[in-house]
Amino acid sequence: MEPVPVNEEGTAPGEQTIQTTLALEGGGADIAQARHLAVRFLARVQAEHGLPVSQRAVDLTQLVVSELVTNARKYAPGPVLMDLRITGDMVEVVVWDSDAALPVARAADAGRVGQHGLEIVMAVAQGFEAQREPVGKRITARLALLDDPGGAIAGRSPL
Repeated sequence: MEPVPVNEEGTAPGEQTIQTTLALEGGGADIAQARHLAVRFLARVQAEHGLPVSQRAVDLTQLVVSELVTNARKYAPGPVLMDLRITGDMVEVVVWDSDAALPVARAADAGRVGQHGLEIVMAVAQGFEAQREPVGKRITARLALLDDPGGAIAGRSPL
């Protein structure tokens, strides 16, 4: 099988990119606004583009959006950008903020109160990436649009 060339957006030539972007300025409603956008975006993906999206994908996308936007608002000064895009049978949640420090998942600790957001994202996402940018960083989490037909819990396989 030969590789398919992709453009800067990561799509094959002629493949339609389905994407939406939200700029967040630091208001108290940022997280709710981002979650609502995620639900509307996935509903549009189904209605306008005919792509199947499971309820589990909608729920997990909202969870990942909440965790990533919360972390960006909490740890980075300035604006936050969130992109949602469909790549094949995945939804990508991409959050950019102005802090160049890459997040590090902490060891599991049942006694720790809070600071479990990154652990949660990594547990439910099929893919996770953190990259430094010329200004700040970009965090990307990829989630399957459909549940696993075999009934397995979606997310990363344990090591």
